[in-house]
Amino acid sequence: MEEVELFESVPNFSEGKDRAVIDSIAAAAEMAHVLDVDPDPDHHRAVVSLLAPRERLIEALLGAVAAAAERIDLRKHAGVHPRVGAADVLPIVPIGTTTIDACRGVAHEVGHRIWTDLQIPVFFYGYGAEWSLADIRAGRAQPDLGGPALHPAAGAVCVGARGPLVAFNVLLPDTPVGEARRVAKSLRESAGGVRGVQALAFELTGGRIQLSMNLFRVGESPPESVIEELRRRGVHLGDQQVVGLCPAVAASEAASGRILEARVGAAVAREGARRARRAGGDELAALGQRLATEAERCAALAPVLQAAVLLDAELQSMAQLAARGLRDALSEATRLRYAARMAALDQRLG
Repeated sequence: MEEVELFESVPNFSEGKDRAVIDSIAAAAEMAHVLDVDPDPDHHRAVVSLLAPRERLIEALLGAVAAAAERIDLRKHAGVHPRVGAADVLPIVPIGTTTIDACRGVAHEVGHRIWTDLQIPVFFYGYGAEWSLADIRAGRAQPDLGGPALHPAAGAVCVGARGPLVAFNVLLPDTPVGEARRVAKSLRESAGGVRGVQALAFELTGGRIQLSMNLFRVGESPPESVIEELRRRGVHLGDQQVVGLCPAVAASEAASGRILEARVGAAVAREGARRARRAGGDELAALGQRLATEAERCAALAPVLQAAVLLDAELQSMAQLAARGLRDALSEATRLRYAARMAALDQRLG
């Protein structure tokens, strides 16, 4: 069965408090697999994680942007996170064998559709683009589509291709906000700090100080290595938080329940369960129930669905992607300890 090219997108919306609004935006993206919805009331922002083939992802993002523009008015919005739009940032992210160039093509198609269909100005940022998000938020950029005036209520949308990253927050108890900002600046790769780190410091409600980071060289600077660096510097650390989902290869304890590949496997199981229930019959209904409760046994999902004649190329590609990602995150010691099982898994994964 031919592999399907899949794209991840992690759109950020300027609403983190009203669950009805957040749910309506996520529901508008239902043409894609909605892997996660993560609202943050302090930042007044929600991160939605989507996965789909090209055309369905484009339609899902258009639906979500339209829902956000209808329900969010930036003139009434206040939050600590910088923003330029109701649907603020739409990154397209390569996953599996998909290339960053293919993601840039999707980003440009999404951006042109947003301007043509919704009349919301668009900035292109990231890979192959003139602007960075910092340029756009600092007012150093002009919209690539539409403008120069932004939409009065919806602002503009920043659309671009970027590599995988981990959004990672740490509370800094006993650290004054000025010192936290100095720590954030010293960590940034752009300031000669830690490779693969972008960082800001925010003062949240109740006087809490948060170090908010994007770790964009996942293999070089995963959350654990950044925590080790902060401890080496003598910074007193509080609670840690992964925002959205985290690739298994970079997962720390803070990513518990937020592993990207596990959510992809769960999406395969949910779709398989839906197809089994739709197909009808007691046997397939029972299979649907088992799939719903065994969502993260990723490597076994494809053969089970194939035996039930419920598998297609898209679900097989998703199951393979999930299983490979989880396998690659295993330590060498674990691989050696379970050598026979690893050999069987590798044979199944091809």
